[in-house]
Amino acid sequence: MRSPKETALDNKLIQTIHDFALSGRAEEAVRLILEDEEIQAMQEYANTVSIKRLSYNDHGPVHMRTVALNALIMMDLLRRAKIKTSLEMEESGTFEDSITAVFCAALLHDLGMAIGRQDHELHSTYLSYPILERILKQVYSGDIQKQTVVRSLAIEGITGHMASRAIHSIEAGVLLIADGCDMTKGRARITMALAAGPRMGDIHKYSANSIEDVSIRAGTEKPIRIDITMSSEVGIFQVEEVLLQKISASPAKPYVELYAIEAGKELKRYL
Repeated sequence: MRSPKETALDNKLIQTIHDFALSGRAEEAVRLILEDEEIQAMQEYANTVSIKRLSYNDHGPVHMRTVALNALIMMDLLRRAKIKTSLEMEESGTFEDSITAVFCAALLHDLGMAIGRQDHELHSTYLSYPILERILKQVYSGDIQKQTVVRSLAIEGITGHMASRAIHSIEAGVLLIADGCDMTKGRARITMALAAGPRMGDIHKYSANSIEDVSIRAGTEKPIRIDITMSSEVGIFQVEEVLLQKISASPAKPYVELYAIEAGKELKRYL
């Protein structure tokens, strides 16, 4: 059974896609993925392994939906700034195809946590492949070319979301940053409550627990502005060692401004 948080995010995702006023293919993909029982089950088990077995923070349904929403917001900001996606520049697809690939990647990128943390992005690719085949055949019925392009782009986003492997598309770059932006303290809440002593991944949960808010909006100099608000300096780990590293590895970096502020201190600009 889905949590109220998941349901609220589902509604927000559907509305966000609907507001793009596209042909309907992306919205169909969103609905198919959000309603898919296998995807839901895999997300939930990945989260169980992440939190209960490994003592990491949230890598489940709420996280993947949050990443998807972050990515959609950034894709919209790029579109408003008239920045073309890689598919558009290469004339391989439309903005809607890019949106479909990014959304698919966001909802599937951490499935590999069901197996373990090490190389989980690679585990996610082979777990996601048959799901992408099934979903995209329905969305792009009879269009093998589009199925191939969108599937390949989604897999690039999944394999590249840890910034440990080079990616080359704006779409995968947006997903990489969107993943890094899910760092607020709610993501570490359950892990903190279950903590019984020092364990692997502690720096992630403690630093995430100090992040009060992450805001994504239009920048003044670049299309995307990200603002991080933190309650203590331990949150700097999330900003500098996680998010900044992901932005630096992203093909979308030229379009991003990054700011952080700790309570009682001056706003610091990173990008």
